[in-house]
Amino acid sequence: MKIGIVGCGLIGSKRAAAIKAPHEIVGVCDILAGKAKDFAVSHRFGDVYVSDNYKDMIAHCGADLIVVSTVVKWLGPNTLVGVQNGKHVIGEKPAGMTPEELEPILAIANKNHRVVKVGFNHRYHPAIWKAKELLDTSKDKIGPVMFIRGRYGHGGRVGYDREWRADRTLSGGGELIDQGVHLIDLSRWFLGDFTKIEGFAETYYWDMPVDDNAFLSLRTEAGQTAWLQVSCTEWKNMFSFEIYCKYAKLMVDGLGGSYGVERLSYYQMLPEMGPPETVIYEFPRGDKSWEAEFKETVEAIETGRPLTMGDISDAYEALKIVKKIYKNT
Repeated sequence: MKIGIVGCGLIGSKRAAAIKAPHEIVGVCDILAGKAKDFAVSHRFGDVYVSDNYKDMIAHCGADLIVVSTVVKWLGPNTLVGVQNGKHVIGEKPAGMTPEELEPILAIANKNHRVVKVGFNHRYHPAIWKAKELLDTSKDKIGPVMFIRGRYGHGGRVGYDREWRADRTLSGGGELIDQGVHLIDLSRWFLGDFTKIEGFAETYYWDMPVDDNAFLSLRTEAGQTAWLQVSCTEWKNMFSFEIYCKYAKLMVDGLGGSYGVERLSYYQMLPEMGPPETVIYEFPRGDKSWEAEFKETVEAIETGRPLTMGDISDAYEALKIVKKIYKNT
């Protein structure tokens, strides 16, 4: 694979680090040309196409795959230009500002058989992956999922309310469209599509025109519920995703780093009930989700098979939920 990267910030660096030989980065782009050049030098890419114009770089760098790691405002336009130029794309979540922005991308990608992966990398975290595996392989023992409770939060920093995430024209919204889409996506992965969507987004602490907390109640046609909260007033970073089944509970805590060691707790109900049989899985070896996400994307491109999860259609469904919550707020 020959790869071009648009957006040379922190996430662009994480994406670049996940790309291993024999794959080759052939182009980099940032709205600040000097930043793109420094990015290429610091990552030792060698002689690559450097530009401050994404249309130019996508069209002329010779890439098969474009990685889009910009602010939200430019995710959709970059991805659209990518598929219009016949490229496959890995774009960050939420993939665009609105679901409508993704509709032409979906149409062109489907027509031209282009792979468009969206950065729902939480699906690839080992504790989440293990939980899904247990549900898929031990259905009789665990039983069907009844409901999910998810909480995801982080604190800010001095000046957080003056950064790009606080500017709706760049971010599309606040905490709901930022971390909230991860919980929405995970809940859809475990429960399926939601037919009843309720909730609200609110600004409680930060002096900014976007939400710093959001609360969601999502229900499937069968009545399964996802009860979710996301927050940037958590102060101590946390991640908790609890899957309540008929005969067991699966609980994922932590994402590594400041979120704490990633852990899956499996609580199996006993026939006599009472204290459950408990198995704890810990995953202390760091976050490999970026590499796993890239690997699956490449395999889908090389084999011609569809992506199994986390594609542009998943982003479209998540953004429809985000739009409805914002409309109701």
